[in-house]
Amino acid sequence: MSVPIGHDRAMMLRALREQVATASRRLAAEGLVLGTAGNVSARQGDLIAITPTGARLADLRAELITVIDPGGEVVEGTFAPTSELDLHLGVYRRYRAGAVVHTHAPMATALSLVLDELPCVHYQLMELGGTVPVAPYRTFGTTELAEAVLAALDGRTAALMANHGGITHGPDLDAALSRTLLLEWGCELYWRAATLGVPRTLDRAQRADYERQVAAKAYGTVRRLP
Repeated sequence: MSVPIGHDRAMMLRALREQVATASRRLAAEGLVLGTAGNVSARQGDLIAITPTGARLADLRAELITVIDPGGEVVEGTFAPTSELDLHLGVYRRYRAGAVVHTHAPMATALSLVLDELPCVHYQLMELGGTVPVAPYRTFGTTELAEAVLAALDGRTAALMANHGGITHGPDLDAALSRTLLLEWGCELYWRAATLGVPRTLDRAQRADYERQVAAKAYGTVRRLP
């Protein structure tokens, strides 16, 4: 049952629900979700806006997004939250995330069928933690799946889910969405390389060198000339 909230909080939640709906539509437009497959959430303070179960992500609007508290109780909205609610809540609790994106993206899902991990074949994958582990298969919507995926995310911002799809998290929805796009790009990059031969991967020393260079050059930030 929805709980009445103040005007200012209602405006904040409207914006948060709009972010989740917009991100969902973008995932569909990018071909990373099909029909009702996949789910998105974003947190603001002690409230979480999350996609409803059974909804087509391409058609989502702000008023269709459900708002829950950290215990999963509905605060606002008329639809039950995604069946992967335990997974989203677990990521928020364990990793202090600001947003979570789960998709059945074609290349990420394909590689989850054959790999135990996605190797770090490009330095951009360092944003995801380097190598991307594949969580063992568990039935969707179960606590067992949530536990397996949470373990795979340790030290990572992305994981593949065996015979299922992929998941990313970030400090906000823009970051989580960007990482989902990066994960799919990395999966496709690996697949294309593997059709030509054995892909080279970056070893620990090379990855450490990359991290030092990022710090030294403030890589990835826009800076004015002195």
